[in-house]
Amino acid sequence: MKLKNVLLQLMLAVIAGLVAVFVYARVSQPVYDEMTYRERYPTWYASLPQDFDTDKFDFTYAAERTVHGVVNVATTSVRQSQQRRQNPFDDFFFGPREQQREPESVQGIGSGVIISDDGYIVTNYHVIENATQIDITLNDRRSFRAEVIGTYPETDLALLKIEGDDFPYIEFGNSDDLKLGQWVLAVGNPLNLTSTVTAGIVSAKARGLNVFQDREMAISSFIQTDAAVNRGNSGGALVNLRGELVGIPTLIISPTAAYSGNSFAVPVSLVQKVVEDIIEFGEVQRAVMGVQIRDMNAELAREQNIDRLEGVYVAGTIDGGAAQEAGIIEGDVILEIDDIPVNSVAELQEQIFMYRPTEEVGVLIKRDNKTQQLTATLRNHEGQSELVVPSETFLGGSFRELSRDELSDLNINNGVQITEITPGKLMSAGINEGFIITSINNQPVNAPSDIRKILDNYQGGVYIAGIYPDGTVEYYAFGL
Repeated sequence: MKLKNVLLQLMLAVIAGLVAVFVYARVSQPVYDEMTYRERYPTWYASLPQDFDTDKFDFTYAAERTVHGVVNVATTSVRQSQQRRQNPFDDFFFGPREQQREPESVQGIGSGVIISDDGYIVTNYHVIENATQIDITLNDRRSFRAEVIGTYPETDLALLKIEGDDFPYIEFGNSDDLKLGQWVLAVGNPLNLTSTVTAGIVSAKARGLNVFQDREMAISSFIQTDAAVNRGNSGGALVNLRGELVGIPTLIISPTAAYSGNSFAVPVSLVQKVVEDIIEFGEVQRAVMGVQIRDMNAELAREQNIDRLEGVYVAGTIDGGAAQEAGIIEGDVILEIDDIPVNSVAELQEQIFMYRPTEEVGVLIKRDNKTQQLTATLRNHEGQSELVVPSETFLGGSFRELSRDELSDLNINNGVQITEITPGKLMSAGINEGFIITSINNQPVNAPSDIRKILDNYQGGVYIAGIYPDGTVEYYAFGL
């Protein structure tokens, strides 16, 4: 009996405890507010390709592959110093005399890109312009004296050569394949700091800047990037992440003359064309269509009743030019060149530059808002359907014969004019472009070939007489 009472009391205690716990839980249960969050802007997830690899965005491969192919370009040029102040007693005792100028040496720096194992180097024309001496220093500190093979100021490019073989070089890429936002590296010697690599993205393609307005028929079609470029980067390499050359950094636009977010490079498509033409023909074979063109804009489209803002507007054609012979007329809109769309003057110029005189191109035009396909046979810059024969070059100068009228106007019987001058003996002697050589070592010069005949295999002093187009007679001397 006693055991029954104990068990009963125990059961009652358990039941009472359970009841107490239940009551406490009901009384003290916390209250939760249910909240629903709705995204104002939904999240979009990138759809990456199956072969996506983060290692592709590692810059070390491209840097290591290209840094040895970029060189330092050091130039020496000579310029006339300011006029010296004359002693006032000189005029009193000797009479007024012409104030003399003393030449002074000027040093310049830039970058260059080795493009072949036998030492061809591409750089900017403005880096070596007027240089009397060009010295190349490789990344391994070897130094070489460079020779100018050819220049093309219209694209601000120059081709140099150093003697040797088995040089590290950078292979050409494809600038047409570049996409906006694609990573690129600028490799060069900014501020004379060798082997510098900076990274950025492609901001724009075929950017027309009109920065070479003083150069007839200049091409202004640049790759715009935000890779840091400063003084000294000019002539270096713009490369993709595969380490392929896609451009030559050329200029920046900045109020401080230092990097501020935008730099511009000549696309490698133009570079490759210039290099190939200079090596094969001695000069660039420039093809032209013979059109005057304008960028399309909304105002022009309204004025000409053009339904879409596309292509390049033809403002006029050159009589007898390729465009006129192909049937292109004023008011047409050029949409494509050989199936490649062109939507700006810069893009059209870049595409035509890829061809040589005598080559045919397909031209898709729009006339009265209807498309037509035409074919144009391109001409050279002289308006002729043939390749340009390079002028005679010797001693760093290019020459041309003068017409009878030109000789008569200068009151001379013979002479050959220097049309272009690059680093060499003529420049070192102080001779300027435009000078007309009438005699060498007292032998008359009637044609460019006479210069080579007189000086080929000659050793000793060279005495040159001639006249400038303004009538100034000058004499120069140098040694061979």
